[in-house]
Amino acid sequence: MVSTILKRKRYFAVVLVLGTIAGEARAQSSSMLGDPARRRPFTLAANYWTYQAVQPPPEIRLNDLVTIIIDTKAQVIAEGEMDRRKKTNLEAALKKWTLLKGGDLIPDPQSAGSPEISGMWNNKYKAEAGLETQEAMKSRIACRVVDIRPNGNLILEGHNSIQINHEVWDLSLTGEIRPEDVLPNNTVLSENVVDLRIHKREEGHTRDGYRRGWLMKFLDEYQPF
Repeated sequence: MVSTILKRKRYFAVVLVLGTIAGEARAQSSSMLGDPARRRPFTLAANYWTYQAVQPPPEIRLNDLVTIIIDTKAQVIAEGEMDRRKKTNLEAALKKWTLLKGGDLIPDPQSAGSPEISGMWNNKYKAEAGLETQEAMKSRIACRVVDIRPNGNLILEGHNSIQINHEVWDLSLTGEIRPEDVLPNNTVLSENVVDLRIHKREEGHTRDGYRRGWLMKFLDEYQPF
């Protein structure tokens, strides 16, 4: 009986030693992500099955078309006030004068008295002005690549004209963009356009309702009053 107990103790001791050695040989990594040697890089493409790779920007060549999304807002608030006063007093008297008599210059006795002049000029000008404007424009226009700079930047130019009965809307755009600013859907935001120039012209009954006449333009330009 005693020998059987000793044999069992020796057996458990051997198993314990072998387990300890095996545990040390297969020590678990302290990283929560597993064995670094077997772990894949933690990237979206490698760990998410719903990941979709971003499409590279399209290669744009001369005469290709790019759509510009125009979204501009401008707000100006200005106030001015001027108060000007000017007062002038003038008093003058002629004490001595010279006469030409008989080919000679002789002093004028000024028997009627010395000529005098007196005057006063008072000027007052006060003006107050205020200006508040707010403009916004949203549109889309297709532009053609008319030139490519040595650094790769693209020069765009586009025109759009719409006519409905007697109403006409003309829109023109020019500017410069970088190729990397072109989105995968072949569009560019107007805020990324360098030297952006937008020209909009209207004709028709709507424009005639609020446009200034030639006399009003003349008065606003030269302000005679």
